[in-house]
Amino acid sequence: MAAYGTLTYPEIAGQHEAWAAARQQLEQQRDWIEDHLRDGGYDETIFIGSGSSYYQAQIMAATFRSWLGRKAYAYPSSDILLFRGHSSTPGRKLLVGVSRSGESSEVVLAIRSVMDLPDWTVCGITCYPNSSMARLAPCLVSPLGAERSTVMTKSFSSMTFLMQAAIALASGSTGLLEQMDEALTLGASLVPAADALAKQIVDGHDLFRNYIYLGMGPLFGIAQEACLKIKEMANVWTESFGTLEFRHGPKSIIEPGSLVVLILSEQARAYELKVAEEMKAYGAKVLVAASETGEDTAIADFAFVTGGRALSDDARAALTLPLLQFIGYYTALKRNVNPDEPRNLTQVVKIQ
Repeated sequence: MAAYGTLTYPEIAGQHEAWAAARQQLEQQRDWIEDHLRDGGYDETIFIGSGSSYYQAQIMAATFRSWLGRKAYAYPSSDILLFRGHSSTPGRKLLVGVSRSGESSEVVLAIRSVMDLPDWTVCGITCYPNSSMARLAPCLVSPLGAERSTVMTKSFSSMTFLMQAAIALASGSTGLLEQMDEALTLGASLVPAADALAKQIVDGHDLFRNYIYLGMGPLFGIAQEACLKIKEMANVWTESFGTLEFRHGPKSIIEPGSLVVLILSEQARAYELKVAEEMKAYGAKVLVAASETGEDTAIADFAFVTGGRALSDDARAALTLPLLQFIGYYTALKRNVNPDEPRNLTQVVKIQ
């Protein structure tokens, strides 16, 4: 087991450096922002990705709508490729491909399928500037996001941070860009703190019977990604839901030995904590990731504090990711599963 995670661990642990490099990269790609995000003439902006990149697309689209006040949607790449009529409406459209490698078949084929249509403009975000997607469409690039491991970790958080910072810059609001810079500052100490807490949670308890990740608004995509991380790394079954939606039927799976991870927003904090309290009463252990703790979070068995209470939920989104990734990593080790070699997976998924 000593050799397990030799790729995955340093990529999770090194993600703050990847965020900082992404912030510097933004200054070099202001033309990309001007050409794409500042153009208010699009009737809709569509973010597409596959797997983790689709969850990134959800976060990016949510932030785009909130900070720019324009229509934006997120779809799996295959929906644009195969069900474009169900996923878009007539009018001028900006398609933003999201792909770590820039080689995922669905995103490349989706871009190719629309790039010559008169009402579509294409662009993307990736970690590989010489990839197929980057050759097809002008791309934002996360310079330190590239990974050797199969499971996305620092690529996910750095690309998410980069696009949100780009949206902040496009908004013309110095306050929004200052929020992203404050989040970057907070992130430096959060990665080692996340490492220590995740190890404590996993090593200090038997394996949980099931793992549930909850989030709302821009944090819903984070919950889905956290769910996927532990599933990929540790081969355990887990699910993710919108926090309040979990009460409408899915909560029936909660029993003693469940772990409920609440990625707590400030916008809906009081409502979401009522859900956590209810799950605690059913016998679940509760982990809350929040900007700060208080009397209202006292019901939690574990708490991860990001800081930044005054920041928007969008700006704080990436700060929760190191903890959620480390939980997957340490759970894999506890199950004697190598997170560097996830079962049935490859780094790039291609349609044969």
